[in-house]
Amino acid sequence: MVSVNACMKRRLCFWGVLMAITLTVGAQKGVFNRYFTGGTLRVDMVRSGNSHADTLNVVRFVDRDAAWHGSRTNLIDTLNAGQYRVIMTDKRSGNIIWQHTYSSLFAEYAHTEVAKSRAEWFEEVLLMPMPKREVVLTFQRRDAKLVFIDDLVVPFNPRTSSIENRIPLGSVRLLEQHGDPAVKVDVAIVAQGYDTVSEEQLSIDFYRMREMLFSYEPFASRRSDFNLYGVKGNVGAKDGVLGADRYVMTKDVFRLHDVLADAPCDYVVIMVNSSKYGGGAVYNFYATTTLHDMADLVLTHELGHAIGDLADEYVDEDLSYSDIHLRDVEPVEPNISNLKDFGSKWQSMLPKGTSVPSSMPQPDDRRACGPLGVYEGAGYAQHGVYRPTPHCMMRDYAPFCPVCRQRMDSMLDKYVK
Repeated sequence: MVSVNACMKRRLCFWGVLMAITLTVGAQKGVFNRYFTGGTLRVDMVRSGNSHADTLNVVRFVDRDAAWHGSRTNLIDTLNAGQYRVIMTDKRSGNIIWQHTYSSLFAEYAHTEVAKSRAEWFEEVLLMPMPKREVVLTFQRRDAKLVFIDDLVVPFNPRTSSIENRIPLGSVRLLEQHGDPAVKVDVAIVAQGYDTVSEEQLSIDFYRMREMLFSYEPFASRRSDFNLYGVKGNVGAKDGVLGADRYVMTKDVFRLHDVLADAPCDYVVIMVNSSKYGGGAVYNFYATTTLHDMADLVLTHELGHAIGDLADEYVDEDLSYSDIHLRDVEPVEPNISNLKDFGSKWQSMLPKGTSVPSSMPQPDDRRACGPLGVYEGAGYAQHGVYRPTPHCMMRDYAPFCPVCRQRMDSMLDKYVK
């Protein structure tokens, strides 16, 4: 039997924790209201260079003329993810008030054979909360040791800086809504290749894409955490990017965001009206898929990149950048390791007595992840790079392994908690 005093203590403890959480969230919202207008600033940039040079330039600031759709409580991205980072500092107080990590198609291009002799340029767009007063934007990139270093420092003053307005190129339709965009994961689906397609077929394909998104975990059980929007527009997505026939991407990122101008979009999915197998993604940038028979699996895999900054776990040494993770420092991505600093990866999750590296289980069930371990062959390389399980969504379309699932959940939590 539990005493009355014990029950009272538990209740007081519960309400104390609840009050602490409420006060913390309230304080964070207070920080947002202190520094931000509630609107959205779009920053258009061009990154150019080759395998030896990486140069970033700001092209323009754009008032997106829309409410900030991202979190108003989790303003500082503390994960060591992505190839790039931007830090917004309030000039008057010196406080960091917003921080965001992301990647770019350029970061992949820089590791190709072509980049050794030819420079290219790539468009980038960042969406951030509109500050109330002058701030300093510090753009960072990773050095050879994968440490963030300052790349470009740009002042921005909402009262005196030149700020453009862009004409939206697409109209937004609501596909599914579960709440305020500020506390939900907002996914905008851009339909490319529908100029001569009926509205009925477009609606069918939007519905198909919506249901595909929620076909697999972690999305299926977290459906109520999402809002989905649809926009029609041609945004330059094509296959054969970086020499890979199945790699579908776009360099027309400015146009992409002109099409998206009225849509809340924590994440962007480009739905290409083609039956050819293909897809692609860049972390915190966008994901793509065509409408082939395996589109549900490709979409889920690509969202692993776009949301979780997860690495490919399959082997493909024909790719021009197959040696990208064979270096003297541990890869940034959480689901692969070259064992240079395995303690920073999933070592703590391994069952006691797990051998490193691990042997493939027998028999091998490809429909399941298999036992957690350290399995050689990942990040395009046959040797020297390791993955957590025999199979995974990031390798061969099995379910997300525990390591990947943990990362995906932590990323989605930033928008809803």
